[in-house]
Amino acid sequence: MPWGPKQTVLVPVDFSPESLAAVSTALEIAADPRGVHIIHVLVELSPAEPILMWEEYESSKRKEAALAELAKRLAAAGLPDLKRHVFIGDPGQEIAAFAERLHADLIVIPSHGRTGIRRLLIGSVAERVIRLAQCPVLVMRQ
Repeated sequence: MPWGPKQTVLVPVDFSPESLAAVSTALEIAADPRGVHIIHVLVELSPAEPILMWEEYESSKRKEAALAELAKRLAAAGLPDLKRHVFIGDPGQEIAAFAERLHADLIVIPSHGRTGIRRLLIGSVAERVIRLAQCPVLVMRQ
């Protein structure tokens, strides 16, 4: 992997301060801010979720709400208007698959530093992305 500026950089965002810091890092690494793509993955709702029992909640509405929230959070953090993508599914798999379709040169992902039982129960999206991605992954530690 050449160490020069990257043409296409993918940054998974979960709205945490760590993920917004990863966006700033990606902007420093990218050759052009237009090559930075932001991705947010919504988990699939279980049919037993109360919101699905009381009303129909379409995936398209969830995606629209997530895109609007991404725009709001990026603007609030003083980050430029970047290409934003929202998918529904397993975060690790969706991030790796989109990076491959995008032909990303690099994925910049934050690590929340969970250890012990919390990591075992929750798992690590960053770890799954590292295993599944076909391109280099830069994991930002706290």
